[in-house]
Amino acid sequence: MDIDFVITWVDMDDPKWRADFAKYSGKIDDSKNEVSVARFRDYGFLKYWFRGVEKFAPWVRKIYFVTCGQKPEWLNPDHPKLALINHSDYIPTKFLPVFNSSLIEIYLHKIPGMTDHFVYFNDDFFITNHTEEDRFFTNGLPNDIAAFRQNFGTGLWAKCLKNNIRIINEKFDKREVMARDHDKWFHPSYGKKANLTRLLKPYGKFVTLVTPHNAQPYLKSAFEEVWNYAGDKLTAVSANRFRSPEDYTQELFRTWQICCSNFNPYNTYQNTKMFPLVLRSKKAIKAIYDQNYKLICLNDNAHIRNYTQVMQEIEKAFGSILPEKSAFEL
Repeated sequence: MDIDFVITWVDMDDPKWRADFAKYSGKIDDSKNEVSVARFRDYGFLKYWFRGVEKFAPWVRKIYFVTCGQKPEWLNPDHPKLALINHSDYIPTKFLPVFNSSLIEIYLHKIPGMTDHFVYFNDDFFITNHTEEDRFFTNGLPNDIAAFRQNFGTGLWAKCLKNNIRIINEKFDKREVMARDHDKWFHPSYGKKANLTRLLKPYGKFVTLVTPHNAQPYLKSAFEEVWNYAGDKLTAVSANRFRSPEDYTQELFRTWQICCSNFNPYNTYQNTKMFPLVLRSKKAIKAIYDQNYKLICLNDNAHIRNYTQVMQEIEKAFGSILPEKSAFEL
């Protein structure tokens, strides 16, 4: 089975990007998540993403590196596994330029040449230990956890997740889905993660699923199915150049896959960890050194104390496990 990786990246120091950003937004504002510096800044760890792929997941067929036409000066564009993808290659021109990661993600299935099985990475997701194909796919289906979570937040992201679930409840009957796939929804590997699912079993509607913020396996066909069903809604929000409470997110496609039974039950939390650096920078650094997880997320925040020092310590940790240049580097 061929599996591709897709990773999105932006260089906020690029003069053209900054000019476009200023034209449509005005300025960086750390009080607003959608235009916060943490939303766009690059802290120089991208080379370790490529080193991690080469060392720990050499089986990948192709890497689709998605930007607005940017490229790090050290990246080797001639690597046979690398495809440089511009937003204009797969997103309708009338919606560009775009600074909304949700919009960049809902069109991923349009990337030319991509196989049906792909894993999507943000640029703060890293592979830090040996990871085989069956971490992401088994017998042609994505490995994932089907479990409910509380979504009582009032912030922008919580509103987007509720938008997703609204479409899911329009399309799917929860009782039918869970009766058909009972063993997948209540798989023993989920442990305590299934507690809320058990509690809400009598409730007739889907609620938001747990959202492991890390590398996510997808079927391209799931994106196509969602677009066939709700393309008018997805097109309508495509005009949002910046994140908006009206948006739909990649979680819509993930939840769709699960409701279609196109997944294998797998507790992704057993070898995947998200570290909010504003709170857990020391634990993140230790996890890199110790290689406790196959996949980690280093979640940025505009209010990290001693930011420069934290970034230097993280780079030192990455350098300890991935000291050698990869063939993706010039």
